[in-house]
Formats: sequence, structure tokens, C-alpha cells
Amino acid sequence: MSSHRVARLAEKIKRELAKLLRDEMKDPRLGFVSITAVEVSGDLRHAKVFVSFLGDEEGRKDSLTVLKQATGFLRTELSRVLRVRFMPELVFVFDPSIERGARIAQLLAGVSEDGADEEIGNKS
Repeated sequence: MSSHRVARLAEKIKRELAKLLRDEMKDPRLGFVSITAVEVSGDLRHAKVFVSFLGDEEGRKDSLTVLKQATGFLRTELSRVLRVRFMPELVFVFDPSIERGARIAQLLAGVSEDGADEEIGNKS
């Protein structure tokens, strides 16, 4: 299978899932969810959807449970938009990259503040 086709399908799934989660999912347990990436297998039968959540550990677990329970609904809705012979099986996986990035940014901000304080102390 062409890697360009796989990449195009992954991007289209990502875009359409984001729309579905924003517009169609009405479950209050579903918190703020971001789809960070989608990996589609070479045979186009499986799609691993990486998601990131804003909130605490319990909220993340609830949101991931909601997504897993809504997999059938999401596949059905995606099949109406995508033109593929077989709709890939969706597997939702937690992606901690956004949290990790926010933590690194926080640490860097703390380091730069400490450096500014030291510079001011040296000039006095």
C-alpha cells in the first residue's frame, strides 16, 4: 500500500474525528480531548488514535472509557464521510506528550526566572 495513501487517510481520520468529538459527542464525562496523531496500518484495517486530555487522572480515565464505548458510533459516522472499502478498527491510546510539553515549558519558565533574578543580584 502506498505510504502517501496511508498518511492521507490518517490525516483525514484525525480531522473528521476531531469534528465528531466537537460537534456530535454529547457525553458530559468526555472532557477536553485533543487528537494528537493517528497511525493507520499498512493494510488500512486498523487505526491507532492518540488522544490527550486536559484534567486530572480520573477525568482522563472517564474520557478514555467514553471514547472506547463510542468506538462503534464513531466508526459508523466516519464511514459516512470517508470513501474506503473497509473502515479501520479504531483503538484509542492516551498520549502524554502535551502534558510533558507543558511541564517542560513550566520548568524552562522557572529556570529563566531564576536566571533573571541572578543577573539582577549580580548588577547590584
